[in-house]
Amino acid sequence: MPNDKPAAFSIDGPASGVTRVKRTRGGPKGLRITDVATAAGVSPITVSRVFNSPETVAPETLERVRGVVQKLGYVPNRLAGGLSSSKSRLIAAIVPTIAHSLFSETIQVFSETMSKAGYQVLLALSGYSDTSEEALLDAVLSRRPEGVLLTGVAHTDSLRERLRNVGIPIVETWDMTDTPIDMLVGFSHYQVGVAVAERFIARGVRYPGLVSANDDRAIARITGFRARFAHEGICNIADVIVSPPSSVLVGKAALPELLARMPQLDAVFCGSDLLAIGVLGEAKRRGIDVPSQLSICGFGDLEFASETSPTLTTVRVDGTHIGLNAAQCLLARLRGEQHASISDVGFHIVERETV
Repeated sequence: MPNDKPAAFSIDGPASGVTRVKRTRGGPKGLRITDVATAAGVSPITVSRVFNSPETVAPETLERVRGVVQKLGYVPNRLAGGLSSSKSRLIAAIVPTIAHSLFSETIQVFSETMSKAGYQVLLALSGYSDTSEEALLDAVLSRRPEGVLLTGVAHTDSLRERLRNVGIPIVETWDMTDTPIDMLVGFSHYQVGVAVAERFIARGVRYPGLVSANDDRAIARITGFRARFAHEGICNIADVIVSPPSSVLVGKAALPELLARMPQLDAVFCGSDLLAIGVLGEAKRRGIDVPSQLSICGFGDLEFASETSPTLTTVRVDGTHIGLNAAQCLLARLRGEQHASISDVGFHIVERETV
């Protein structure tokens, strides 16, 4: 049994029964895991578990060892450990952007959950380009991650084949398909479009419009929206399609263009809340009453959506649940457990005052 009693240590000078650590300008010189173990009064294997599997260490021991690590300035050589054990303790996460809370809340809880299990998350931003995603994957796979989180399910055929053959757990998020690469945690963007169209139809909308980005997930929402209106015999839908990322200014500029194409316009589905805020602001400037003359629905339920005047009706997706579920899928697979390959977290329309 290792001795888990605290031991005295010093980073300044020698003392009886005290570990002496020599320092250079760059930090402790030659500090080893055994030095940390001695100072904390535990075995080297316990220190190793603190870094690699903290959930297996008693809370009081975990706190003591981490305190010693911090005071001594010890940095584990993860490269050497990875080479000897064939494990990097690294998880790669590729997302389009963290500028919007849509993705940032997913990454936040995903990173926290993986960190508690002893893994570090390498974050890469792909924008909205398949080419960027493929180049980023080349870079991160060279670092031998033990798992990968991807945003969306639209990947090149060559990339999908490579990821299937790489031999590590892959979890796709923020989308839905019947043929995931490995595991999938998301929702149907197509059904989002259908649901918003049904809400407009129930309100009596006959002249709908769209303002949206042109990435794959946005196009799926547009397709569902158009299909549902086509079922009602309404196929003439004015649209303004832009390259991501979206913004309030883009939304403001889009409304005059929609009205020029369809003067009777009575509803607009926006691909993001930012676009919706822009459309709403321009409508108010033009004296168009919302929602009696023009209904507006956004996507994302960003924090300010409930603070607009009138308050913004929008589509809410639980990004925190996606991040937690994705982390749990990866951790289960890393433990050698089987896990459901597809998890649909759904969405809901937040009914406010603009519809």
